[in-house]
Amino acid sequence: MMVIIAYLSIYFYFKGDSLIQVTIFSFVMIFLIINLITYATTTNRKITRFLESIRYSDFSSSFTKDSTLGKSFREMNMSFNEVIEAFKKTRAEKEEQMLFLQIMIQHINTGILSFDSKGKIGVINGAAKQLLQIPQFKDIHDLGKLSVDLLQNVLQLKPGGSFSIKINSELHLNVQSAAFKMEGQSWTLLSFQNIKSELQKNELEAWQNLTKVLRHEIMNSMTPIASLASSLGVILEEDVKESDEGELSLDKESFLDLSEGLETISKRSNGLVDFVNAYRDYTNIPQPNLKVFPVKPLFENIRVLLKEELAKSQIQLVCDLAPLDFEVIGDQDLIQMILINLVKNGKEAMEKSSDRRIILKAGLDVHSHPFIQVIDHGEGIVPEALERIFVPFYTTKKSGSGIGLAISRQIMNLHKGSLEVNSEPGKKTVFTLLFK
Repeated sequence: MMVIIAYLSIYFYFKGDSLIQVTIFSFVMIFLIINLITYATTTNRKITRFLESIRYSDFSSSFTKDSTLGKSFREMNMSFNEVIEAFKKTRAEKEEQMLFLQIMIQHINTGILSFDSKGKIGVINGAAKQLLQIPQFKDIHDLGKLSVDLLQNVLQLKPGGSFSIKINSELHLNVQSAAFKMEGQSWTLLSFQNIKSELQKNELEAWQNLTKVLRHEIMNSMTPIASLASSLGVILEEDVKESDEGELSLDKESFLDLSEGLETISKRSNGLVDFVNAYRDYTNIPQPNLKVFPVKPLFENIRVLLKEELAKSQIQLVCDLAPLDFEVIGDQDLIQMILINLVKNGKEAMEKSSDRRIILKAGLDVHSHPFIQVIDHGEGIVPEALERIFVPFYTTKKSGSGIGLAISRQIMNLHKGSLEVNSEPGKKTVFTLLFK
């Protein structure tokens, strides 16, 4: 429209015979320009007001007053109102979710607190306040008021890590950590649980289980010993005869019974002593001296130590290392003790096996954790026994204390690692030493 008016104004101006028409067209042109500027200004102000409403989360604005300006303005107002309504609904849902999370955090029994990179406390729930009992808890360094060791462990704790610490006789905390970012700020989330009751429960169960084992083993030895001692007393009382010269004598049959009974008492007593020594070994494992050491010399040392013993059983010890200079962090002497025990167990399980190989394997698993495996192709372990082989004094052998695997797993626990087993009866058994 403006182009047509401008063209007509120029046409009549150059024609020179209609000054009035040129003037009229010029006023019309000025009116249209002012109207266009007003339209553009109104639109820009409306868009600016809409964007500011979104920016400052002011969803009380409404865009309906200028719908008389035309269809396009009505459609724009409707779109603005729909967008603001959607934002308003989303905000209400987020506020409801936030309120729900705040209520849930305040009502769970686990202590929860968060702090930023400067140590300032963000969220802290009632359970955390009750557990920690720290007045004016505004900074994570205030944990030092409760325990300096607790504060140091928290500050050194990596995201996803955990630790437990005894604060006093009534408070034994288990602490877990997680990291997250909010509004560009790094935050750490800590959870606290008082595990005193759980530890007491587990301790009681452990003592009950230990008492059952001790009672079983001691009764197995003491009952026949007491019975034999009583029988031998009867033999001495009834079968010993005194000669005319005052000398005591015993017939051959009674002598054999007496000798056999004393020999049995001796064996059972020695068995009881061996059991007590095995229990002492289990409860007196030294703390590991952790160092980085290469695995290849360890494997070679085990090969030399067990060479003759394995050769008698026609068993080959195969070493599989990837890479050849593979290293682990641990106590080499204690790890060697575990591997020797596992290789010997494998040898005993391969009496009827056609595959006469025991494999020592080391490398990294799918999670990049170092591991060492002992693989044998013996008779395997049935599922029923698989769940109990690490229980102290449990054994499937005719002769054995049932303490070797229990000690091995405890050594790996002291390394902050684990000892796991996977077995296919009649095919192979794999013991895995997994390091952190």
